[in-house]
Amino acid sequence: MLALAPRSVKAQEQFARATRATPQPRIKDISVIECQPAGFRLTVVKITTDQPGLYGYGCATFTQRADLVRPAVEKYLKPFLLNKTTDRIEDIWQSCYDSSYWKNGPVLNNALSGIDQALWDIKGRQAGMPVYQLAGGKCREAVDCYTHASGAEYQDVVDAAKKYIDQGFRHVRVQVELPGMSGYGAAHSSDKRPKALHDQPLFDPALAMRRNLKLLEFCRRELGEEIELLHDMHERLTPNEAVQFCKEAEQYRMFFLEDPLSPEDLEYFRQIRQNCATPIAMGELFNSPHEWRPLIEGRLIDYIRVHLSQVGGFSPARKIAILAEQYEVKTAWHGPGDVSPVGHMANATLDLVSYNFGIQEYTPFNERTQAIFQGCPEMKDGYLWVSEKPGWGIEIDDKVAAKSPFTSSPLNGGWGEIRLRDGTVIKQ
Repeated sequence: MLALAPRSVKAQEQFARATRATPQPRIKDISVIECQPAGFRLTVVKITTDQPGLYGYGCATFTQRADLVRPAVEKYLKPFLLNKTTDRIEDIWQSCYDSSYWKNGPVLNNALSGIDQALWDIKGRQAGMPVYQLAGGKCREAVDCYTHASGAEYQDVVDAAKKYIDQGFRHVRVQVELPGMSGYGAAHSSDKRPKALHDQPLFDPALAMRRNLKLLEFCRRELGEEIELLHDMHERLTPNEAVQFCKEAEQYRMFFLEDPLSPEDLEYFRQIRQNCATPIAMGELFNSPHEWRPLIEGRLIDYIRVHLSQVGGFSPARKIAILAEQYEVKTAWHGPGDVSPVGHMANATLDLVSYNFGIQEYTPFNERTQAIFQGCPEMKDGYLWVSEKPGWGIEIDDKVAAKSPFTSSPLNGGWGEIRLRDGTVIKQ
C-alpha cells in the first residue's frame, strides 16, 4: 500500500502541470443578437472566446424595453469583461452586479443574464456536457408543463383545453374574454364595450371577478377532477378584491392561482394565507431579492415564478430554487413567448436539477423561431425534454436571425395603459 503512494503523488503532480499548461479561455468579444420571429422581440448575448470555435449564448430578452439591452451589454458590460477568463462565473456575475452601484433594475439584470447564461454555455461546451450535468444532474427525466387555453366564452375555453389534453397535457391555464374589455390571456370584442369616460383599453374588476369565478366553476365541471387548472389574475385587482377572489376560488381546487397581487402589495399575501388554502404562484415581475425572499421565508406563496433573465440569469435563479426548497416552496419559472429558446432551455435545465420543481409554463416555438434557434427543447405528451448536447445544446443562425429584425411598436413592446370606467389607470 505504501509503495503506491509516490506514484499517486507523481500522477497528481503530472495532472496539475497539464492543467496549468492549458490556459482558461478568455473573453475575446461580446455581441448581441436581436430578432423577432414570433411577434416578441428576443435578445441573446453571444460571448466569443480566444479559443477557436468556443463560444456561448445567453438569453437577455426584455421585450417590453428591448432596445435598451444592447447598449447595456455593449457600452458597459463588454468593456468591463473583455480579456477576463470565462471560468469564474460567480465572480463575473458579482462584479458586474456590483460595478453599477445601483442594482436590481430590469435592464441591467437582463443584460447580466445574457452574460451569465453564455458563460454556463461555454463551460458546458468545454466539459462536453449539458449544463444540467454541471448543476448536479437530473432529479427527473423530463419537465411537466402547462399550456394556455383561452376563448371568448366558457365553452370555447373548455374546447381549447380539451385539445391540449388530447396532446398529453395534464395542466392547463384557463382564461376567458371580458366582453368589450381588456382582460388577460384572451382577446376581447370591441363591439361589446360598456360605456366609459375614455376611449382607452377598459377593465372592470367586479365584472372580471364574477366572470373568472364562473369560468373556474365551468371548467372544473366540464374537465373533471383529474385535470389541473391554473388561472392568471395578472395583478389587476385591488388587494381586498384579490383576497376575496382567492377565497372564492378555493372551492375549485386549482393547481395554482397566479399573480393575485402586484409587487407593491406583497404584505397582503398574509391576508390571503389567513383566509384560504388556494395555492399561489407569484414573481414574474420581480427584479430583486427584497421581493421574493420575504414571501419564500414567510411561506406566503406556494410557487416562485420569476423570469430568469429579469433576475439576472441562471446563477441567481439556481440560488432562488435552493432557498425555496428549504421552505417547501416549488418552482414555476416564467415561460411565455417573450423568452428566447436559450432562456427556455435554462428554465428546463433548472427544472431538471431542482428537487422542488413544481411546473413549467410552456409556449411552443414556431418554424421561424426554430430556424434561428436550432436545438430548441422538445415537447412530447406534455413533457419538455432538454438537449443532451454540450452547454445549452442550441446553435443560432445569425443570417436567418437577420431576416427577422426588430420591428417598431407604438407601445414599444409594453402593455400600454388600461383604465377603469372613470379613467383611472390600473396596475398590471
